[in-house]
Amino acid sequence: MRNMLLVGMGGFVGSALRYAASGAVQRLWPAAAFPLGTLTVNVVGCLAIGLLGGYAENVQAFTPGVRLFVMLGLLGGFTTYSSFGYETMALLRDGQALWAFGNVALHMIVGLGAVWLGYGLSTLS
Repeated sequence: MRNMLLVGMGGFVGSALRYAASGAVQRLWPAAAFPLGTLTVNVVGCLAIGLLGGYAENVQAFTPGVRLFVMLGLLGGFTTYSSFGYETMALLRDGQALWAFGNVALHMIVGLGAVWLGYGLSTLS
């Protein structure tokens, strides 16, 4: 039960941060047909999980409870692949196949690149 509460509390914080960050990005570009807010939080979340995951692995920095709260809860709530899937399908539904393909390609390439970069940066001593 303790572990579930840690993940749930982290998820609450991460989801609230996702809502704020994604909304702020969309307000910067209100006419954008592309889901920039979701892309932004996914890339930032991927970078953060790469940095923190690499750091935690290399120096054994997190207790199991902190790892559950941060990695599963907070960052799991912050990244938004369910929104990504929905928005990609909405682009397809609206006849925007090129935007849908771009959305998938950017999330995969830039997101995975951010994890790789974060992990690499975390190992610098």
